[in-house]
Amino acid sequence: MGSRQPYRGLSRKLVIAFDVGTTYSGVSYCVLDPGEVPKTLRVARYPAQEHLGGDNKIPSIIYYDQQRVVRAAGAEALQEHVIEQAEDENWVKVEWWKLHLRAKSLPSSHIKDDDIPPLPEGLDAVRVLSDFMKYLFRCTHSYIVESHASGSDMWKSFEGHIEFVLTHPNGWEGQQQQQIRRAAELAGLVPEGLDGQSRLHLLTEGEASLHFCVTTLFASDAFSTPIVCTDDYEEDATPGYKGVAILDAGGGTVDMSVYSMSLSPSVSVEEIAPAECRLQGSVFVTLRAQQLLKSKLANSQFGTAEMIQQMTKIFDKTTKLGFRNAEDPQYIKFGTRRDSDPEFGIKSGQLKLAGEDIAKLFEPSIEAIAEAFEQQRRASDIPISHAFLVGGYASSDFLFLSLQRHPAFSDTILCRPGTQLNKAVADGAVSFYIDHLVKTRVAKVTYGIPVAIRYDSSRLDHVARKKTKILSLSGHWMLPNSFGSILKKGTRVSEEQESRLRVCRLAESASGCSYITSRIHAYGGNLSDAIWMDEELDSFTPKCTVYADTSKAADALSPQTAPSGDVFYRIEYDVVLLFGLTELKAHICWMENGVEMRTPASIAYVED
Repeated sequence: MGSRQPYRGLSRKLVIAFDVGTTYSGVSYCVLDPGEVPKTLRVARYPAQEHLGGDNKIPSIIYYDQQRVVRAAGAEALQEHVIEQAEDENWVKVEWWKLHLRAKSLPSSHIKDDDIPPLPEGLDAVRVLSDFMKYLFRCTHSYIVESHASGSDMWKSFEGHIEFVLTHPNGWEGQQQQQIRRAAELAGLVPEGLDGQSRLHLLTEGEASLHFCVTTLFASDAFSTPIVCTDDYEEDATPGYKGVAILDAGGGTVDMSVYSMSLSPSVSVEEIAPAECRLQGSVFVTLRAQQLLKSKLANSQFGTAEMIQQMTKIFDKTTKLGFRNAEDPQYIKFGTRRDSDPEFGIKSGQLKLAGEDIAKLFEPSIEAIAEAFEQQRRASDIPISHAFLVGGYASSDFLFLSLQRHPAFSDTILCRPGTQLNKAVADGAVSFYIDHLVKTRVAKVTYGIPVAIRYDSSRLDHVARKKTKILSLSGHWMLPNSFGSILKKGTRVSEEQESRLRVCRLAESASGCSYITSRIHAYGGNLSDAIWMDEELDSFTPKCTVYADTSKAADALSPQTAPSGDVFYRIEYDVVLLFGLTELKAHICWMENGVEMRTPASIAYVED
């Protein structure tokens, strides 16, 4: 990658990026000075972690008291005196809470209701997220004030106009993005309203990791050979550098994104396949380990719930991280030399587990990653030569080595950065704000709206639905349940490219045309051109409703007369969607005296 250019803004600015993870969270930031080359910095000191010499992440843990007031968070929640006070005063420990925000559309048959620790009564995931964001923001404030010259004055100069980049898994959609924005308001990051919301920038973890790789890995000499990003891939492609996959393996999810890239003379990046997300992060390896321990020790004196929980924690912190070879037995050191139960493999306070049993705990993650990668490779029209494994889970040698040997990666070079695996998302999110590399994204599903179309007796599919036809105000017979496609799955869309569908509304009065609502549906079936929503009911999912005030257009409408003599009003308009951004944007457009008029549309997402 070419050297980053100096910041061209006219005033100083602070950008803060939050990587709120299922198990660990971190913050990166950048002070943008006019004329200076931006540098990505990290919050490298948190309460109760000062002695570690600067750890860039903290546990995503919160303790609430019985009044649902936050009493401890992050590394502070792991201090012995805090744990003791929590037990004495019946505080509630909340962890893995991010999984409660997950999109229900993600495959999750492997997750049982009791696998994820429940939230305390009276708290929802948005509230917990807001409390944790508030804690991260407070830590960020303290670090910047203490670490920069005249830090206090510098912070005061930024207050009220700080820009935030908030990341989320690839599989989170509009509803989850809306919840993140609400949590940011509750946390006090920005005030309520459009001005505050304009300072929040949402980004997928996959795209954040892409930015990290481009700005840190691809900038090295080893990746100086251009990766193509042209229409004529076969002619212009440099052998071995045709496409890149980013595999961000975290605590809760594994996010996979595929891009074609050119690094010379300047960076150009296009997404070339729909992003994928699997609920197969490292916490699910731990969950499977817990089930293994329960089964193995069911009849042992060490099979109590308390002992299983203790062994599971030790597995999570040591055994899981150090496991490399299925042929080597593994040990969980949980007790003293007096703790033995040879029948169950326990000697001198150690539980012996067969290496092949540990390997099986990783298999669902490995196969899910491979399956998703294969799916993306089939959807890509250029070869994927390199794949980069990042994220906290990427530090697992067994995961990395198993993917390297997997047939799905036989034609792909799988790479893993030597260091900073768990810093990719936060650092990449800052780079996204500064460098903004991705200009084209791919629709993950087909989007459209339910429409009624004019009945045509010459069409067999219309005749089959004859009993459903309705008489419109204009006197025409119409068939409901048709699907008006706005954007088809797999379509590459640039950031400014609009996708639109012309529709109309009839009403008995002009006032009936003064407010427009259109419900956006996603089609996830296999048809290339879905026409009828009654054919595959389970394949159509309502995603959101677009609202717009069209009262000005309604005031200009003239009455029309149906063959029956009844008067009606008709407004024609376009539902306009912008999918090339990191979030869905919408407008309602109509023509007035030959000029296109446009009003922003508000979007209400359908709850899962």
